[in-house]
Amino acid sequence: MTEARTGWLNDHEMAAWRAYIVGSALLDHRLNRELQSAHGLSIADYEILVRLSEQPGQRMRMSRLAADVAHSKSRISHQIRRLEAADLVRRQECPNDGRGVLAILTEEGAQRLRDAAPTHVAGVREHMIDQLEPEEQEVLAKVFDRLTDHLRGLDD
Repeated sequence: MTEARTGWLNDHEMAAWRAYIVGSALLDHRLNRELQSAHGLSIADYEILVRLSEQPGQRMRMSRLAADVAHSKSRISHQIRRLEAADLVRRQECPNDGRGVLAILTEEGAQRLRDAAPTHVAGVREHMIDQLEPEEQEVLAKVFDRLTDHLRGLDD
């Protein structure tokens, strides 16, 4: 990859940056609003429920969950506290490591996820997937995988 440059963005770079900022903010806002109004879930809460549902035993260490959804440990703690109050998730000490804490999807959380998933998938399709050609979807996935790898590598 090229060396980091300093200075102002040129017109093409600025157009790409602004399109990303505005488009991603509008998409996030729309998907969040649809989940909130139909199911009382934020998109961040939905993503946590999804991640837990994909794990064996529907449980995950809080530190790994934070890394997987790209949130700070304190933000995950706050979200899990809210999800716990709604009986969608519960916490438990790690049986093999007293310092670790597991987040566990409850049956109520699994049901809320099953109810919300069609709304979310329909929104993702309508507001993103269906707006892109298959080749653009591939490019988008490659670009954001590269950015994710780069940014996660900075934390090592």
